[in-house]
Amino acid sequence: MTAHFNRVVVAGVGLIGGSFAAALKQAGAARHVVGMGRSTGSLQQAQSLGLIDEIATDWSVALKGADLVLLAMPVGQMGAAMQAMAPHLEPQTLVTDGGSTKGDVIEAIYTHLSGHLACVVPAHPIAGAEKSGPSAATPDLYRGRKVVLTPLPENAPHAIDTVRAAWAVCGAVMHQMSPQEHDRVFAAVSHLPHLLAFGLVHDLAGRANAEQLFRYAASGFRDFTRIAGSHPEMWRDICVANRQPLLAELDAYLAELAWLRALLLNADGDGLEKLFAEASAARNAWGAAQ
Repeated sequence: MTAHFNRVVVAGVGLIGGSFAAALKQAGAARHVVGMGRSTGSLQQAQSLGLIDEIATDWSVALKGADLVLLAMPVGQMGAAMQAMAPHLEPQTLVTDGGSTKGDVIEAIYTHLSGHLACVVPAHPIAGAEKSGPSAATPDLYRGRKVVLTPLPENAPHAIDTVRAAWAVCGAVMHQMSPQEHDRVFAAVSHLPHLLAFGLVHDLAGRANAEQLFRYAASGFRDFTRIAGSHPEMWRDICVANRQPLLAELDAYLAELAWLRALLLNADGDGLEKLFAEASAARNAWGAAQ
């Protein structure tokens, strides 16, 4: 199925929303893109960069004749956005989102968009970066990257197919799973790594010799902490929204750290080498498969 939309509304024109708009426009799949957002400056920048064609500040104007809406703001803002847009949604308008958590987003959908459930298809593009804002957007962001759909039981088949086609035309590789499985998986492989990176940088930055530590930090520190440069508000919302699966992953990691501490305390070089070898093999196998 190919995707073509006359009017697309992107709420949140930063990295995720701006790249979605740019990819659709580059593919010739969107005739007119409307931008919504909290910051007039960001919207003006997005328009000047050619990411959007029109700025709207009122949902009644933005949604008039809209074929597709992408909610690309931090997940903590989605409930309020859904509540505001609900009275103005037209029957043909499809809605998807770019949220990194799904349980909270779907709860908001049922609360605020209960009359439009056939056409609201939740999604998560696995294509973030530590940079944010319209200037970080690129039409190639989703090319070869995974996008996970977590459809609702009430979704109409044509809505799922059309939303899948919209992401696919951006170059994404499409996957599908339940919201519960999604939140457990990404607590382990995305949310926990971000939490750890933020924590390490915060710890070192608060030390009396922080300047010296950062002066000598090199590639290993840079690689491990790159994601600590990510959008703080977005990651605050993700961690709070997915806190139960994230707490379970953090507890498992704390147990792993306790085991590492015991190996160090006992100067157990053989044990450390065995653990490192197993981890290295797993990491290299994953890397080779990418």
